[in-house]
Amino acid sequence: MSGTTRGGRYGSMGAVPTVARWWRDRSDPQRLDLYTRWSFYGWLGLSPLLALMVAGSAEDPAPGARVAAFVGGSVAVAVTTLLLARAWLAARREDRPPARAPLVAAALAGLVTAALGVLAFAGQADRTPALSWGVAMPLAMVLTATTPVWPTRTIARWGFGIGGATAIVVLAAETPFGTAAVLAVVLGAAVTGLALAFRFSVWVLDVVVEMDRSRGVAARLAVAEERLRFARDLHDVLGRDLSVIAVKSQLAGELVRRGHPGAADELADISRVAEQSLREVRDVVRGYRTTDLAGELAGARSVLRAAGIACTVTGEEVGAGLPEPVQVALGWVVREAVTNVLRHSSAAECTVTLTAGDPVQLRVENDGVGPGGGGRGNGLRGLSERLAAASGQLSAEREGDRFVVVARVPVRAVEEVR
Repeated sequence: MSGTTRGGRYGSMGAVPTVARWWRDRSDPQRLDLYTRWSFYGWLGLSPLLALMVAGSAEDPAPGARVAAFVGGSVAVAVTTLLLARAWLAARREDRPPARAPLVAAALAGLVTAALGVLAFAGQADRTPALSWGVAMPLAMVLTATTPVWPTRTIARWGFGIGGATAIVVLAAETPFGTAAVLAVVLGAAVTGLALAFRFSVWVLDVVVEMDRSRGVAARLAVAEERLRFARDLHDVLGRDLSVIAVKSQLAGELVRRGHPGAADELADISRVAEQSLREVRDVVRGYRTTDLAGELAGARSVLRAAGIACTVTGEEVGAGLPEPVQVALGWVVREAVTNVLRHSSAAECTVTLTAGDPVQLRVENDGVGPGGGGRGNGLRGLSERLAAASGQLSAEREGDRFVVVARVPVRAVEEVR
């Protein structure tokens, strides 16, 4: 991997990652979290620009000092709502109660700015557009910043409340009742829809984070299940034999003390049971450590799909005609590569392709390379040693946002050794 650091404890100081690589090294939940946060920050930071647009939409020039005060208030709205969104997004991510102080500051800034909007635009000849947006805009920004924590019903209630409050203000400025009523509905729907759009992005982030946690749990459960299977097999094999050995040892000891000639037979029987137990343990270990290529391919498909990763296996029929040593070597590649996908990536899909030939080639490819992905760990180094013993080769490298493991094992050389 080109990003591997060298040259001392902290690596090469010249290996500065590009923005693209920095983005690829983020997991899917981390990327979506960045997108969600900066969507909030970007929109809320537009408050001063929107205030200038409101002022520019007025047909008659408003007093400069009042417009400046309104724009200055919008700057305060931008700062306080950014702090509110940042604090409440962090509270939601850490699953703790949100702080109230940022909400109070943002609400106060929004109310003061709305009042400054009334002072700036109430004297317009056609006062309705500029006045209504001068009141609704700062309050809508505050409502948007609350969406990480407030539920949908509360957001809708306050959104239409802002629309109603704006209608009351324009009605007090001698706007016809029918126009004010329509304005209340339109502004209420617009403010509520805007806030709920940001609320939806927070909900999507929650879903992705929960799915990522579930996939991690599924991977850990698969490992725990295999450990339990191995422990169960060892218990079944050793429990009975060790009990027999213990009983016969006590019997043989008693017979020796009594000088009974049957002690030699009991000792011979103990030796036989011990040898039988040793063979059975070796069989268990061999069944655990050796691999069947067809079984590993089927297991890979099952485990990956259980973890929510789409898995496509191509060329299974090729493996049936391969010599046993080749199948064992390639089975180990499948097992280790799938383990790496589960433990070290945020993959959404994985493709396993077995290609006939001499050498036979196995290619395991997945997307969603995790942070720092692409280096060779102990598992891949162990695979390289196993394949080298079978005259095979292993390559593992990053190709864009994908990680590819390719194993090649010569069939003819293995058959000649056999």
